[in-house]
Amino acid sequence: MTKSDTQSSQAIGPDTGIAARLSSFAASQIGRLAIITALIFVAMTVLSPERFLSTANMTSMAFQFPEFAILALAMMLAMLTGGIDLSVIGVANLSAICGALTLSTLAGVSATGLDAGLIIVLAIVIALTVGLLAGLINGIAIGHFGLPPILATLGSGLVFTGLGVAITGGSAVIGFPGGFSMIGNGRFIGIPVPVIIFAVLAGAIALMLNRTGYGTRIMLLGANPLAARFSGMNDLRITIRSYMMGGALAATAGLVIMSRANSAKADYGSSYLLLTVLICVLGGINPYGGFGRIAGLVLAVLSLQFFSSGLNMLQVSNFAREFIWGALLLVVMVVNSSMLTGNRR
Repeated sequence: MTKSDTQSSQAIGPDTGIAARLSSFAASQIGRLAIITALIFVAMTVLSPERFLSTANMTSMAFQFPEFAILALAMMLAMLTGGIDLSVIGVANLSAICGALTLSTLAGVSATGLDAGLIIVLAIVIALTVGLLAGLINGIAIGHFGLPPILATLGSGLVFTGLGVAITGGSAVIGFPGGFSMIGNGRFIGIPVPVIIFAVLAGAIALMLNRTGYGTRIMLLGANPLAARFSGMNDLRITIRSYMMGGALAATAGLVIMSRANSAKADYGSSYLLLTVLICVLGGINPYGGFGRIAGLVLAVLSLQFFSSGLNMLQVSNFAREFIWGALLLVVMVVNSSMLTGNRR
């Protein structure tokens, strides 16, 4: 190699490397999602820059998306094991109702100070315990009795919702101490508290999935349950733990919704179920189990939040929105299935 060739290689090499990395990133699933998210953001900005980029709209989105994003985390854990959790809304509402009854009975609107704080902590513990027990029931039904996850969680979700209606008579539970509103409506150093809660939970789950043996076992169970069983893995324990974690996440989402609405009711968030499934599929979570990344889920949450905000600005009805989410879910699954088939060939 001549001196001029070496100089030329040194001059072109770094640029070529950066271009190759950018091209590789754009071709990856996360890269495509990032591009889609950016395109939706730009499109909504062009359609209505004054309303979409307004401080009020950005604040509204920041307080709204953590509710269904945390539910999507619960759905993701079930999907990674090769299952699905259609009971997340029922678990969230039942947990919130139990927490709400604790707050309204033991504290009330006028409670302040240390007593109110202790009762708020007690209500949170009770709600999370209800979520864990609901997840335990799902895990046993699926892992021990071998019920199909879609049927087991559909049935348990109806049971949890029915329990919520039976406890409250279908009415909303109200009358919480003022300090509880901090969870759903407060800010910490300028950042909405629900966003902080979601970021902490997403980071913890990403750490668990990517850095622990338990995360690896969840992926292996979802990828090949038979091989996982023959390798000596305790698939029942992994299934139960995964659904219990999902139950706790659903309960957390229920607490956030309850705090934001300043009430708890058995039918809150009913439109979130389809949205959580769509977020997981759009985010690259394999519906057959074994693969998924938190980064994909976060990008899917942002893209759908931007899209939903745009539909609000265009005054699209809730019925039309359900149609759009359902159609989008089908399109994404068809595209993913076609790409998977193409890769196998």
